[in-house]
Amino acid sequence: MKRFMGIALFSFFCLVAAAQSNKEDIAMIQSMFGKAKKDLVTQYMTIPADKAPAFWKTYDEYEAERTELGRERIKLIEDYANAYTALDDKTSDALMNRKMKWLNSYGKLQKKYYGRVSKVIGGAQAAKFFQLEDYIENNIRLSIQESIPFIDELDKSKLK
Repeated sequence: MKRFMGIALFSFFCLVAAAQSNKEDIAMIQSMFGKAKKDLVTQYMTIPADKAPAFWKTYDEYEAERTELGRERIKLIEDYANAYTALDDKTSDALMNRKMKWLNSYGKLQKKYYGRVSKVIGGAQAAKFFQLEDYIENNIRLSIQESIPFIDELDKSKLK
């Protein structure tokens, strides 16, 4: 019964995750930090007024690309959920390769936009922005990790 409930809860989470859009991403950040991501960035950053329009334009471009990567992550989680009860070596390998590809894409996105943000507001402020970005991303990853079971986690009888 516990196994069934665990699988049911996990499946529900993944259905919710699959429906996640940028609005839900915003809601997740608001629930974690009490405000929208853009509000966090505004509060944390020190952006001179003359550079603000260029920064926010670059920020919006970054967020659009980051949101697209977020959709890929959700699809990966959904595929893991759908395969969870019958994971084999081939499926596990494919999922891990997709995860590593996603991580690589996320790193490339940050590198690309670090250069752009740095040109607009300088290296120290760009580093400060991406430090905040990493903090938010790590909290999102932790929240996701805490919500999905490890492979074979639900079958505790294997440990006895």
